[in-house]
Amino acid sequence: MTRPARHEVLATAAVLGAAFAAAGDEYGNRAERPTAELHFTRMVYSDRGARGFGRAYGSWTVDYPEAEHHFTEGVTRLTRVDVGRESRILPVTDDAIFDYPWLYAVEVGRWELDDTEAERLREYLLRGGFLMVDDFHGTRQWRSFAESMTRVFPDRPIVDIADDDEVLHVLYDVDQRIQIPGVRALMFGSTYEEDGVQPTWRGIYDDDGRLMVAINHNMDLGDAWEHADDPFYPEPMTALAYRFAVNYVIYSMTH
Repeated sequence: MTRPARHEVLATAAVLGAAFAAAGDEYGNRAERPTAELHFTRMVYSDRGARGFGRAYGSWTVDYPEAEHHFTEGVTRLTRVDVGRESRILPVTDDAIFDYPWLYAVEVGRWELDDTEAERLREYLLRGGFLMVDDFHGTRQWRSFAESMTRVFPDRPIVDIADDDEVLHVLYDVDQRIQIPGVRALMFGSTYEEDGVQPTWRGIYDDDGRLMVAINHNMDLGDAWEHADDPFYPEPMTALAYRFAVNYVIYSMTH
C-alpha cells in the first residue's frame, strides 16, 4: 500500500471535517428525536490518544460511517426492528442519549471519561440504557478502559458473560467464542492486536441481573460490519459479528 500524497491526505481531512461537522450539527447539537425504533447511536467521549487527522476526530470516530451503514443494513435484513436510516452521533453528556436504548463506543482503550461523562453514562445505564464497547485490544488498552469504567461504576464488577446468559440466546444462539479481528490484523496474517490473543466477552450488570454494558475485548466487530462486502474479510466472522449485534440490539430493546 503506497503512502498517499500530501494533497490527497489534506483533501481527505477536509472531507472528514465537513462530514463530522455536519453530523455534529444534525445529530449532536440539535438533539434530534428518534424517528424509528432503533438508530445506530455512536457515543462521543473524551480520549487520551486521538487517531486520524487530529484531536477533533477522536478515537470515537473510527469506522465511521461505514460501520453504521452496514450495521443498519444487516439489522434491517435480519430482524423486523424498525431501524432508522440516519445514525446518531451524541456526546455522552447530551440529554438526547436517553431517547436511544442502544449506544456504541469504539476504541475505548483510548477513552478518558471525566467525572461529568462518567456520571451521565452511569445515569443512562441505570435508567435502562445499553452500551456496547468494541475494538480495543491487549493489556494496556484494557487497563485504560477499566480506569474510566471504574469512574462510572466504582462498586460494580466486570465479569465474564456466561454461556447461558440470555444476551447470547435472545434471538441467535451465539455459542461460538471465535475472535472477530480487525482488518489490519488480517492484513498481517493475524487475528489479534498487541498482546490481545484471547478474545473475551464481559459485562456489567445491574441489581436485577440486567446486562448494561457488553464488553467485546480483543475483537473488532466494527471492522467486521464495515467490511461486510469486502471479499478479503472472512464471511463467517462477519456473520458472527452480525449475530452478536442483533442479539445486543434485541436485548437492549426488551430489557
